[in-house]
Amino acid sequence: MKKRESSSLHAESHSRPNVILIITDDQGYGDLGCHGNPVARTPNLDSLHGESIRLMDFHVAPMCTPTRGQLLSGLDAARNGAVNVSSGRSLLRPDLPTLADIFRSNGYRTGVFGKWHLGDNYPYRPQDRGFEESLWFPSSHISSVPDYWENDYFDDIYCHNGTRVRQEGYCTEVFFKAAKAWMQARIAASEPFFTFLPTNAPHAPLFVPAEDREAIEAAFAEDEHQLPALPENLRENIIRFLAMIRNLDTQVGALRRFLQEQDVDRNTILIFMTDNGSTFGPVYYNAGMRGKKCELWEGGHRVPFFLHWPNGDLGGPREIEGLTQVQDILPTLMELCGLEPPAELRLDGISLSPVLRGAEQVPEDRMLTVNYSRMPGELDYPTPDSPSFIRREGAAVLWKRWRLLEGTALYDLDSDPEQNLDVADQHPDIVRQMRDYLNAWWREVEPVANQVQRITIGSEAENPMTLSACEWRDVFVDQQRQVRTAARRNSYWHLQVEAAGKYTFELRRWPRESGLKLREACQAVQLTDGELGAGIALPIARARVLIGGQFYTRPAEPDDQGVVFTVDLEPGPTLLHTWFDDERNQPICGAYYVYVARQ
Repeated sequence: MKKRESSSLHAESHSRPNVILIITDDQGYGDLGCHGNPVARTPNLDSLHGESIRLMDFHVAPMCTPTRGQLLSGLDAARNGAVNVSSGRSLLRPDLPTLADIFRSNGYRTGVFGKWHLGDNYPYRPQDRGFEESLWFPSSHISSVPDYWENDYFDDIYCHNGTRVRQEGYCTEVFFKAAKAWMQARIAASEPFFTFLPTNAPHAPLFVPAEDREAIEAAFAEDEHQLPALPENLRENIIRFLAMIRNLDTQVGALRRFLQEQDVDRNTILIFMTDNGSTFGPVYYNAGMRGKKCELWEGGHRVPFFLHWPNGDLGGPREIEGLTQVQDILPTLMELCGLEPPAELRLDGISLSPVLRGAEQVPEDRMLTVNYSRMPGELDYPTPDSPSFIRREGAAVLWKRWRLLEGTALYDLDSDPEQNLDVADQHPDIVRQMRDYLNAWWREVEPVANQVQRITIGSEAENPMTLSACEWRDVFVDQQRQVRTAARRNSYWHLQVEAAGKYTFELRRWPRESGLKLREACQAVQLTDGELGAGIALPIARARVLIGGQFYTRPAEPDDQGVVFTVDLEPGPTLLHTWFDDERNQPICGAYYVYVARQ
């Protein structure tokens, strides 16, 4: 009897599709051989393209965090809180259920392997948002400010289920290898799984294995006559960029062979997409579009979307026209996998399940909004009119063949795919309808669009913890290069004190693992595939803290690596300000790293 029950459960689990969602970083629509790129080498992705259903007018945000937040919440960035890649605006509202939460509550095992970029501290980390298995790195890229010091894509230290561990190998290969090992255990246990594989490749810095770089150098030499003439330094960067894509393509091929060997390929929904437009597309190949990452032109947010599921009764491989967006993925997967939604779930996307099954078409009159927060650029302190505030006029509205950018310029993609001609004056009725849609959308989202999301301190879920300058409000310091070269900037953290108690705040210019003193300069470092220049010393003589309405000041001695403050705090919201001053008590910059512990 028990044996029959076990067999029944085994059959039931295998009737539910597994899901693997691959999203690459900074790879645009044109950075694939199957989309006509003459120098890209992507045979495995090209094969997946040919065997998949392809959404031909699929849109994301023009920068990565908003896309990821929209993917995992099914809500527009202006509604979910994750509107920018840094500057305290990359945190997905903690009250929202995520795609991983929904899969997990429906009996799926959930794992994420790669780039998260929706918050590095509690309650925003992957393990706080529905993922029971996680191998990831903090913030926007490997070698961001909160990443392990001097990680360089090879044999790096990542966060594994809350603990930093070293992993041997090149980053993309590490993430795919870990995902396959985890999935193999799930398959052996007859457990359906949702695997999220958000790679950091091909995001800069452009470090790559020599084998891939040499292969793309050969492809360039053979086919670059089909490209515009390129300066040598740009040519080298594009080769490295495409070499990272080649390496990723190899991993996709290995993943597909793994699924076949495990006999789960036919009942696994495999999705491939990218997070925004290309970083290099406009200067070498952009599939006939204008624009790149961080731009509202079509090339900034129209990206590939392939879905492969042989057992899904979806019909054969084909192209699907009509406007679709990343917010559609959550409701679509819920319907395809038969998931029960949480009672509080609200969605901006629609389920494309009937479209994928051939029963319906994408609604012809559908309008979409693309909006996100802009980078604060060179601001060295937050201002009330920072570009990082998300605004109504920063949007694009998409409707059929029309694109209305920033509420004023109208483009007709049918006659002008490269968006060179503003035809707003010729089509006032179209402009009016699209503006009306934008205005109605903004009235809905405006109350929450710039709402503060706070990092929690003093929680048992993360104590002690590390704050970094990547979460400074409305000021951009998120590259270890900026720490090395001593960016003279400052801002503050929005915090939530969870429990009353005595807290220590250790202010540092360098992270603990560097072993560097406050006044030291770091040395130049030769990396596996590149080098880091020597850093700049700062004459730090004093540290200051403002928190809970109280100022605290301490001297910084020559041999200090950090300056520690002990503060009594009550529960509730607060701001944390820090300063490093010189011997004349003049401010230099804020503390790039603050180590916080509730005693």
